[in-house]
Amino acid sequence: MGERESLNIMGLSHALLAIERGECTALDIIEACFDRIEAREAQVGAWQYRLDREAYLQHYHRYREFYESSRLKGLPVGIKDIIDTYDMPTEMGSAIHKGRQPVDDASCVALLRDAGAIPLGKTVTTEFAYFKPGKTANPRDLKRTPGGSSSGSAAAVADGMVSIALGSQTAASVIRPAAYCGVVGYVGSRGEYSLRGVQPLAQSLDSLGVFGRKVEDVQLMRWLLSRHQQPLRAGEPRKPNRIAICAGEHLGDTDPEMQFAIKNMEAVLQRHGVATIQLQDDGLLLKMVEHHQRIMAYEVARNLAYESLHRETLSEPLNALIDMGLAMGYASYLESLQAAEVTRGWLWSRYDDVDAVLAPAAPGVAPLGLEKTGAPHMSRPWQAMGLPVITLPVITLPGIADRESLPLGIQLIGRARQDDALFSVARWMESMIAKMGF
Repeated sequence: MGERESLNIMGLSHALLAIERGECTALDIIEACFDRIEAREAQVGAWQYRLDREAYLQHYHRYREFYESSRLKGLPVGIKDIIDTYDMPTEMGSAIHKGRQPVDDASCVALLRDAGAIPLGKTVTTEFAYFKPGKTANPRDLKRTPGGSSSGSAAAVADGMVSIALGSQTAASVIRPAAYCGVVGYVGSRGEYSLRGVQPLAQSLDSLGVFGRKVEDVQLMRWLLSRHQQPLRAGEPRKPNRIAICAGEHLGDTDPEMQFAIKNMEAVLQRHGVATIQLQDDGLLLKMVEHHQRIMAYEVARNLAYESLHRETLSEPLNALIDMGLAMGYASYLESLQAAEVTRGWLWSRYDDVDAVLAPAAPGVAPLGLEKTGAPHMSRPWQAMGLPVITLPVITLPGIADRESLPLGIQLIGRARQDDALFSVARWMESMIAKMGF
């Protein structure tokens, strides 16, 4: 691997440190990212719209003094195409909004620009961040789905086109593509970040998300998006005292390799002196999968009122979801909202001494085929409860037919509004995974 080619796969924090030390320049990294895009975009299809190299470099040089003194040094970031950008179209994966040009940035984009990032382009999303996939393939295996709905953002980071990208999650739209593509994904506590300028799907469920290569990179983004004054170096990893293990059957079907991965991670925790406990929920989490679906359907039917006037242009799955929401009574909707609150209270009262819950991030590796984005049930309960989640990549062991060395994702779930505590545990877990080579 050549020197320039290796620069594009550095994590954000590593890249910033390398620039600070004079080991490379921001321009070296920018050029390496464009080299990768030009080599791979035709196969991966991560971008709905993007700047070309010349336009990016012209902008960088025009404001070079600002970028050189900024936190993010003019490095590129990907923006999911449901998030408004004043200088690029935001089409939301739908012909209804073809050529739609916002007049200003979403708050999250404005904050990243202020920190010195340059939006390289808009990443592919499924139709209105629901099920209908776009053109993106999984960079780990081009015959497999990258997941959805933040498919382009996950693929762009996984393939070394950018080190950081923004996404969003209503069901499993960050955690699942991060797991399938083998990158770190983070969904903040509900309401932790501004969603101004982000296309709403279901307001009781929508959350902003971030993709990166390392937990510390995503943690840095958390602080920038929170508009806090935070040093570039994130806080230290912290070994947890106790972790609750949520086996896949609590949420739905899981594949054998995922079941093995969870058991293996539990054994690793125990070897390092971390107490584990098997989560017992009497079927509550499986019920939360259904409650999440009901909340989502009810709110989507109201949020996509304009788009419902063009039903012939919408996909069959989205039309079916709208119909489900329109047929649902208000009392049923309120019942599901209340169930989410009650279940969240039950979870942390029963397991008040655990640092996090460990669970599968997806049923298994990315499925073959690009027609669907995979099953979202592993994320639905946590999203309905508004909890922060971080997914970490691990690799399947050799010998599994057609799946060898494909990424799997495990997820850590924390308490609402305690995202920083979750990050500390996630950084420690990440270091354990790296030592294992797992």
